[in-house]
Parts: sequence; structure tokens; C-alpha cells
Amino acid sequence: MTLIVRFTNPYSAKTVKELLEEDLLIPRKIRHFLRTKKHITINGSPINWQSPVQKGDWIEMVFDDQDYPPKHLPFGDKRLVDCLYEDEHLIVVNKPEGLKTHANQPYEIALLNHVSAYVGQTCYVVHRLDMETSGAILFAKNPFILPLLNRLLEDKQIQRRYWALASGHFPQKTMIYRDKIGRDRHDRRKRIVDPKKGQTAHTRLTLLKEYPAASLVDCELKTGRTHQIRVHLAHHGHAIIGDPLYHLKKGQRLMLHAHELVFKHPLTLEQIRIQAPSKSFENGLPK
Repeated sequence: MTLIVRFTNPYSAKTVKELLEEDLLIPRKIRHFLRTKKHITINGSPINWQSPVQKGDWIEMVFDDQDYPPKHLPFGDKRLVDCLYEDEHLIVVNKPEGLKTHANQPYEIALLNHVSAYVGQTCYVVHRLDMETSGAILFAKNPFILPLLNRLLEDKQIQRRYWALASGHFPQKTMIYRDKIGRDRHDRRKRIVDPKKGQTAHTRLTLLKEYPAASLVDCELKTGRTHQIRVHLAHHGHAIIGDPLYHLKKGQRLMLHAHELVFKHPLTLEQIRIQAPSKSFENGLPK
């Protein structure tokens, strides 16, 4: 499959080599192919590797199967995809609760399979949501954009905000939890607060509304540890309602929803803000 990438350069002036290597994160092997095949032009003209590229220049690159060998994923059902935002390179969808982000076994069909069917080609996971969690989730539509989105995630430039219905009441409107999180050696499904061996975790909470026995909080992730919000809230005595691992009372869905994603588009530097509606939070909260 041929992938053609066209965009107006949003980055500061530099050489072609620097642009491809530093800003676009194109691997050395693929940069070599672009050069030898003359698969890159600036403002419609062939380039020298040391040619200057100015902000606002029109860039076109052509990638083939030698650059990115095709990957095939079984397609799911495109009708199950609730698309919130889509462009040539990425897609954000509203994940339902009870569905895995990606399959763990070859025979499984997960959200990634449904999204790939919707797009019509194999897509790639940028970040994950627990199976029980609903809300906005980002996928790359091609292997070129994937490392750029991964860098945004690693550099904490993708802001993720969640709604959680937590048990009990909080002592103040804003709280920051920094407890380190590690594996629970007694239950491989779970994570625990582990001050000695755990990984750094940072969650900022803002109280939105109080109910007789629960509180609605906005949670902003500064790090992305497995079960981070669930573990932090449970550790401080405010387990999320319906949490099958960390809340004693069962019976309803996990009341955790990724309601907002904010990031700069890596090819335009445009600020993208996507919010995901949730019927559970609109209609299912206590009055």
C-alpha cells in the first residue's frame, strides 16, 4: 500500500535531514529510502538532503511497502464505532464500557478491530483504556503518524481528563495524589500503592458534585500507570463505584469515563480538544 503524506510545514526553518529526523521521527532506514527513491519534494521540487526547509513550505512524502511493511488485522464491526474526531492521520472514538482496547489473543475482536474496519485499514493503538472504562481514546491511522503521537504521550503533551463517581466525600475541592503504583504480587490483575518499588504516578482531582454517599470528581492524569485513578482513589478510601477489582460493592458498571482529550496535532500544531459524551454519567448519576 502506498501512503502519501502532504502537509504545510509548521516547524521552524532547518534542513531536510533535521526535519525528518528531529521533528517527524522518521527512522534512518526510511529516510534513506526517501532520499534514494526521491520520494520527498518541497514545494513540488526535488531536494538536496541539506536543502533548507522553511516554515510554511509544502511537503510531500511517498511511502511504500518497503518503508512500512503491511500489517493485517481482522476487521470487526464498523457500526460499533462512535467517531468523535477523524482526519487523514488519526481518529478519536468514544469507547463503550466492557470492550477491550486491543485483543490479547489472535481470536479476540476488540475496539482496535472495529476501528480498523471503520477506517478501512489497520490502525494502531496510541494509549489504552481499561476494558471497564468508557470514553475518548486515540488511534493512529498509519505507521507514519504513530511515533509522533507516541512522543506526545511520552512527553505528557496529551491531556487526559476523566470523570469518576467515587465513594464517600472528599475533604477539599482539589487534591493531588502522588502515591507510587506497583503490581500486587497476590493478584496479577491488580495494582497497589507501593512506596518502595512502585512507579511514579500523579493524579490531580477536582470535586465536581457531591451526593449522599458518593462524589463526582474530575481526574487529570499526569502519568499513565495501569489502573492509576482506580488505585489512587481506592487507596485513599474513595473506590470508584462499580469497580470490579477495588470496590467491595458490585452490581453496576465501573463509573469511570474518559471525557476529554487535548493535544496539539503533530502535523499542524493545531490544538485539538475532544469531549466524549456518556449516557451513564448524564442519566445514571444519583439525583
